[in-house]
Amino acid sequence: MISPAPENVTATPNATMTGFAAPSRGSAELSSWQVVMPAGSTGPEHSVSREQVWTLTAGTLEVTCDGRTEKVTAGRTLVLPADVLRRIHSAETFEAYVVMRADGVVTVPGEEGTRVLPWAR
Repeated sequence: MISPAPENVTATPNATMTGFAAPSRGSAELSSWQVVMPAGSTGPEHSVSREQVWTLTAGTLEVTCDGRTEKVTAGRTLVLPADVLRRIHSAETFEAYVVMRADGVVTVPGEEGTRVLPWAR
């Protein structure tokens, strides 16, 4: 069993992620976390090397993925494909649960190398 803990919370300028399942917390293959993004925030354009499944539990987000923008509301699930540029904008404060293979890394256009997702490790 995994319980939320302060050491599993990562705050960025755009959102707060609370890590749940991850290899560092007993999961062999998957990571899961909660994202809370305040209204008006926009994350950086990026791609992730693994598919992600986002289930919104509150609020609304707008996602631009592969040049197409969609609005996602609470109660809906969004599947973001691997290796496709995306940007998340919070039209209103939202909360979502995300699941991904634990070995996913992020690439940001214009930056060398990849970034790990600390809440997913």
